[in-house]
Amino acid sequence: MRRDVIETVAGALVLLLAAGLVYLGFATSGVESVSGYSFEAEFDDVSGVTAGTEVRLAGVKVGMVTAKSLAEDGRMAVLTINVDQAYKVPADSKVRILPDGLLGGSYVTIEPGGSDEDLADGAYVSFDRTQGAVNVVDLLARFVVQAAEAGGAETNPPSQPQ
Repeated sequence: MRRDVIETVAGALVLLLAAGLVYLGFATSGVESVSGYSFEAEFDDVSGVTAGTEVRLAGVKVGMVTAKSLAEDGRMAVLTINVDQAYKVPADSKVRILPDGLLGGSYVTIEPGGSDEDLADGAYVSFDRTQGAVNVVDLLARFVVQAAEAGGAETNPPSQPQ
């Protein structure tokens, strides 16, 4: 009888611990609902962006990415962006994906345009007003290759005719 009580208490503690871990996972994931309006933006590359990625305007968080998909033609990626109702985004704004450090994280930034009209709920920002993700590792690799080629050219000067 005593053994049954110990097993029941141990099982209850394990369930309580599991529930606490699930709660902690949701609480620290950064995924939250934003009441406001949504628009879609078309990019050539959305590497490092997932649902829940921050959207910033002038460095201030104004919303988040809620979905990532392919365009109907399958050639471009489309992000669905939700912006808090308190913030107005001019209709001619540009949307860029920027790296958030060297570890691969990214965020979406909105560069406001000068239009008097604001983006409406359900608006579509076409590819000509977006800039996709910049791959920092590729940039560093190109720099190293170019530096090595430039260094090799200086150490092996052409021979002088005699």
